[in-house]
Amino acid sequence: MLSFGQNSLSSDTISLVFIGDIMGHNPQITSAFNASSGKYIYKDVLNKISHITKNTDFAIANLEVTLAGKPYRGYPQFSSPDALVVECKENGINVLITANNHSSDRGKKGIIRTLNKLDSLSIKHTGTFRDSLDRDTNNLIILTKGNIKLGLLNYTYGINGLPFPSPTIVNLIDTIVLTNDIKMSQEKNIDKLIVMFHWGKEYESQISQEQIELSDFLIKKGVDIIIGSHPHVLQRMEHFPKTDTTTELFIAYSLGNFVSNQRTRKRDGGAMLKITLTKTNNKTNISNKGYYLTWVHKYKKDGKSKYEILPCLEYERNGFYNLDDESISKMKLFLHDSRALLQQKNININEIKYQSTPRQSQRGR
Repeated sequence: MLSFGQNSLSSDTISLVFIGDIMGHNPQITSAFNASSGKYIYKDVLNKISHITKNTDFAIANLEVTLAGKPYRGYPQFSSPDALVVECKENGINVLITANNHSSDRGKKGIIRTLNKLDSLSIKHTGTFRDSLDRDTNNLIILTKGNIKLGLLNYTYGINGLPFPSPTIVNLIDTIVLTNDIKMSQEKNIDKLIVMFHWGKEYESQISQEQIELSDFLIKKGVDIIIGSHPHVLQRMEHFPKTDTTTELFIAYSLGNFVSNQRTRKRDGGAMLKITLTKTNNKTNISNKGYYLTWVHKYKKDGKSKYEILPCLEYERNGFYNLDDESISKMKLFLHDSRALLQQKNININEIKYQSTPRQSQRGR
């Protein structure tokens, strides 16, 4: 069982940012390669959202690639350069979940090398394991700060029909396994239990019956927060505060793409979900919550395609900075679609209307 924490102003408050899918398609790998140094560089991809990820206790994302080493390739069997997760760590992403349909893309070697690299960077992780002993020890992540103690588990619906690479383990969604894991987690004296699922139908904005049934199952077992990935588009979020007869519940069915080369409508962005929990009189509840919409800007620099994740509201409020007309149009369409869905379907969760001013690093490249 992993336990770790970070210093912050209040020992009774903990902040989390949940992030969608980190993908590594072939054009992204090509974009990151620097011919003069022979190295892969992802710095420009993440730095414009780092003021969000660095200003939180734990930033948690779905790593939907392996770090299996060369040859580096994207779809259908992903292996990205190590530099991708190095830059995640540099920009404040300190927890990565690894159970998804691409976990076994490069077999046993891919799973083990991914875990070794994350360990070398002190990035906490769960979802895939070297063997049963590793799973017994590290399945439940404990996130601690001051007097608050949160548990985190991660599972996927499948691994694209690939052979299960024994002795390595990928956490699959199985109600018997889930029941046992949840029970053992709750015995660790945690304040809240978070389960992150790779589930749902790809490219569908509306949740599936299976997602509804699985979330109902988790709720009955006492899970407090459910966060989803896999559809590559946004799906609704729900927050039900504690009442006299019910416990508090939070569900985000899909946070969409954090970064990818998927450029079609609704797939070119996602949401960063921020949740703050406060412990008062030995009871921990969500004291603040909301989401930032983010959009992946693909542009040309020195004749080469480049990628950067942009905080939409900051760009919208400041005249879209120096984006070209096509990019502005695409970001506006993403904003329109995302707000139409989330403002209509969300329950008690709104877009964060933070105040910001243009930063020099955002004005030009």
